[in-house]
Amino acid sequence: MPSAARHTISMTPDIYHPACCSPLLAHWPLPLALRGSQLLSCNFDPAQLKADDFARCGIAPPKGVAKRQTEFLAGRLCARQALQQLTGTPAVPAVGADRAPCWPAGVVGSISHGDGWAAALVATQADWRGLGLDIERLMSTERAARLQASILTPAELARLAEYPAAQQAWLVSLTFSLKESLFKALYPLVQQQFYFQDAELLSHSPEGEAQLQLRRDLGPDWPAGSPLNGQFVQLGERLLSLVSIPA
Repeated sequence: MPSAARHTISMTPDIYHPACCSPLLAHWPLPLALRGSQLLSCNFDPAQLKADDFARCGIAPPKGVAKRQTEFLAGRLCARQALQQLTGTPAVPAVGADRAPCWPAGVVGSISHGDGWAAALVATQADWRGLGLDIERLMSTERAARLQASILTPAELARLAEYPAAQQAWLVSLTFSLKESLFKALYPLVQQQFYFQDAELLSHSPEGEAQLQLRRDLGPDWPAGSPLNGQFVQLGERLLSLVSIPA
């Protein structure tokens, strides 16, 4: 994991912070710094969610079980603080008709949560056109073998076969996470659905850099063959990935 400054965010006494979420942490674990961005994260525990947590946080609750509600709350708390640090206004992104976060004018961002961890990344549109952040728990060998044909393109499957069996589940996990990040970064710009087979991971480095490419046209600005850059870091049994599109 790259060295990075880690700062716990101290909330003012009149701002309620639920016990189901750990203190918010401002840090940058990824290998390449992103100009002008703010990344906030926390751990969350659905077992500690209380009935009035959403009301006391001033956040509308989603439908669903405790896990879904807690990960949503954690992600919105991170987003609110990230926006506070970026713009000076602690806004909470609403949920759009397509279920994506609705960011304030002039802001791009991404929220991810999974395996008891949540994070939000925001920046200004003057710096970045799109951001996609994704956290995934590393797949088991069995799950990776079951899903690889739906996640990987024929070329990716051919390259996968060149890796030792012990590394294949890791590469399937990485490809899955980077394509999730790619979708989050690009969907707000193209406003159309696309899928795992519509993009390809061309390469990745031990330092945590990755190159991807579209395999289908997604509008005049995004023809097939368009390159996109990603980065990633392994955090214990999790992979954190990011695709960023410069302004």
